[in-house]
Amino acid sequence: MASQGPLEAETALDRRHGEPVAPVPAILGLPVPDRLWRFRWAFAAGVWAIVAVAIYLTPLGGYMNPYLSLVGVMIGFLVGLTGMGGGALMTPILIFFFGFTPTLAIGTDITYAAVTKAFGSWRHFRQHTVDWPLALWLAVGSIPAGILGAFAVDFMKRNHTDMVDMVLYQAIGTALIIVGILLIVRVMVLKIDKQYALENMHLSLGRKLATVGVGLVAGFIIGLTSVGSGTLLAMVLIVFYPLATSRVVGTDVFHSLLLLSATGIAQIRFGNVDLGMVGALLLGSVPGVILGSHLTLKTPTKWLRFILALVLLASGVAMLLKA
Repeated sequence: MASQGPLEAETALDRRHGEPVAPVPAILGLPVPDRLWRFRWAFAAGVWAIVAVAIYLTPLGGYMNPYLSLVGVMIGFLVGLTGMGGGALMTPILIFFFGFTPTLAIGTDITYAAVTKAFGSWRHFRQHTVDWPLALWLAVGSIPAGILGAFAVDFMKRNHTDMVDMVLYQAIGTALIIVGILLIVRVMVLKIDKQYALENMHLSLGRKLATVGVGLVAGFIIGLTSVGSGTLLAMVLIVFYPLATSRVVGTDVFHSLLLLSATGIAQIRFGNVDLGMVGALLLGSVPGVILGSHLTLKTPTKWLRFILALVLLASGVAMLLKA
């Protein structure tokens, strides 16, 4: 019988007492004191802060907003903690607190979200939690629809300047309310049966057409408002596709990367993106996401998601009133 290492021996010892625990972090096979991991996190945060300050001291920092980086930390933390809410929160924050026009807020948010989805997609790719056929069939509908939504924003901006803000406020507000309601349903009502555990699912012709149709609707909404790339599609996948939760999340993140990348390029082409502000958001959100992901298992995310849903509902109502 193979000999046990120190980590396996400690875990086995805990099992004898009937309380299996997660493996203790180890370096070179030896358990690492908790304070060492705290030191590592503090060191990483200090290095990141020095890098951020250095960037702001360069000419590039003149195109960025440090307050937006702080907001990026907060949004990234919530996304890492709850797995949702980034795009839905970012657009109203850019409009209400930073004075962005709706067209600029939508384009900047979409481009920023595309970059963040790239990091998440890489993680899910390594964990093999992406249903590739499902994601690609969704993209067949969502990418052209998302680009059409971006084109609709640009068309209104160029030809109906007197009403573009009102229309977009109404569209964003409605989308926020829908996403908020769906999030409440997901948190408080929806229960996923154990039968929802497929790793991959067969897509018949009818299901492929339905998937393309779902992509069309969701893609246009996201391209028009930047809201819902996570929650909206995730709800559809949870309800109508009996996949394991990890596959739902991975497929949704990868599909969002495809959709937001194509739509973001269109928004840049139409001049609706402030790349300096995208950089400021990324500078803050990356450490925020990492920290939030680290604390996921230690935080009651159900109630955080419920609070997030209420915030989205309030933001949606505020958008409609602003219209």
